[in-house]
Amino acid sequence: MDKSWMHSDRRSKAYEFGVEAFLNFAVENLLTTTHIRCPCVKCVNLKLFGVGIIRDHVYFNGIDQSYKNWTFHGEPWEATTNASRNVEEDDGHSRYSFVSEEIDMDDNDFGDFGSDPYEFANVIGDGDQPVYPGCRKYTKLSALVKLYNLKAKHGMSDVCFTELLILQGDLLPEGNTIPTSMYEAKKTLCALGLSYEKMHACPNDCILYRKEYEDSTNCPTCGISRWKEGKDSILKEGVPAKVVWYFPPIPRFKRMF
Repeated sequence: MDKSWMHSDRRSKAYEFGVEAFLNFAVENLLTTTHIRCPCVKCVNLKLFGVGIIRDHVYFNGIDQSYKNWTFHGEPWEATTNASRNVEEDDGHSRYSFVSEEIDMDDNDFGDFGSDPYEFANVIGDGDQPVYPGCRKYTKLSALVKLYNLKAKHGMSDVCFTELLILQGDLLPEGNTIPTSMYEAKKTLCALGLSYEKMHACPNDCILYRKEYEDSTNCPTCGISRWKEGKDSILKEGVPAKVVWYFPPIPRFKRMF
């Protein structure tokens, strides 16, 4: 099927015809008009909608141009074999062992990866690609995991991390597979299914504002406000003074096994 329309102007007839062809293809293969993954740049196949909403999203937000193999919409997935299989084993460890050992996500989880074999296959495909042609030490996924670990460890903002990715891509040889934005990186990593929960916490680490303290505005132990204090010494209600991340173990076990 011709997919060149994905790169066309959204106001063009080519894009209009392409969107309709895509939706017809999805409906014919999935046999539903109400539970289809939306391929727009904001949903990136992580949310289910009806045909009408997907059509609006694809027009208003644009389609994810990196979605070249429409596996979520009925197109068969074909596994790609990388020429350099030396990345599979490193000092006796599995090529994917780094995932369970090193990743420390701090972004929103967009779904249960473990229940979708096609999503799993796409992530594995990324894991097969060397970070640049001829590289035997890192794959695209392992390099991204290490970079993301630095982001979480040192509290980099999304803007800072995006600039780091761009610089890294410029420093590496031509043809490297480093993503060029936080959006692309997050799309890859979120497919791993690493869910987490954000929780408000007392700045002195006395309590977490959950369960019986969920609606509290001051710490019952030390009395400090839950909310952040601005430069003018006025509390910013609704803006927590401290947030911690909780990583449930069950999604990680699902990913590992």
